[in-house]
Amino acid sequence: MTGFVEVISPGLYSSIQDRGRFGFRKYGVPVSGVMDEQSASLANHLLNNPLESALMEITMTGPKLLFSVPTQIVISGADISPQLNGVTIPLNKAIVVNQGDLLSFGSLRYGLRCYLAVKGGFQTERILNSRSCFAPVTSDSTIKSGDQFQIKHYNNHENHFSSVKVEESHFSSINLVCTKGPEFDLLNPKEKEIIFNTILSVSNDNNRMGYRLEGNAFQYPSDYNMLTSAVLPGTIQLTPSGNLIALMKDCQTTGGYPRILQLLRNGVNILAQKKATDNISFTPIDIN
Repeated sequence: MTGFVEVISPGLYSSIQDRGRFGFRKYGVPVSGVMDEQSASLANHLLNNPLESALMEITMTGPKLLFSVPTQIVISGADISPQLNGVTIPLNKAIVVNQGDLLSFGSLRYGLRCYLAVKGGFQTERILNSRSCFAPVTSDSTIKSGDQFQIKHYNNHENHFSSVKVEESHFSSINLVCTKGPEFDLLNPKEKEIIFNTILSVSNDNNRMGYRLEGNAFQYPSDYNMLTSAVLPGTIQLTPSGNLIALMKDCQTTGGYPRILQLLRNGVNILAQKKATDNISFTPIDIN
């Protein structure tokens, strides 16, 4: 038996995402998928869902959602003050939801993105082996008022006491672990030291495609021409303005700016929880 979750109001930027769309980068299709894989995986794990199950990614301001069937939910990631029927509910804990219940959100307390998992996952259309929203591959990039997303009816609640405590550092840390990128040596010797000993901030120009970083201008090599080359989520590019851009999950598959650094997966997860004016720094590791 199935039912649906109806969107009463969509929030600022909410979308359906799973682990991503793999195997299609050669056609120019971004990976997409959840921005913070750690938080999303935790939500699915607490419901015993397969890790590839689709969730709702909620950014800064949450939606209002009406449930037509009983189920269980878990909300992980940022704390956007979730409430069920007006009563505050905890993060990172399996919660029983009944038919007719209304899930809503309030003020942002920490982080930027949270993840709503439902038992069995959101049963939206799978396109190119993924349910992740990304226009124009999918019809919409975000949810909208009146949308109804199919979910499974579930009223076996014997395991609804499962919960977990999340490390605060996932949201408070400014250190993004990275490796040197293919064009790292385009930096001069002084800049090679500065880039690992300076604090940058997230600009207002940030979204699922990329984060522009401010706070230090690096020297773009004069008369440098680079062939378009492969980029990934977590690639740190040096732009002609001297600023850096961190590519995120909806980024293009190739780019023409020098790839100075490459964030590790956890670095992408931590950056995904940063909002405008938040600080970050780069922490290098040697993977050889």
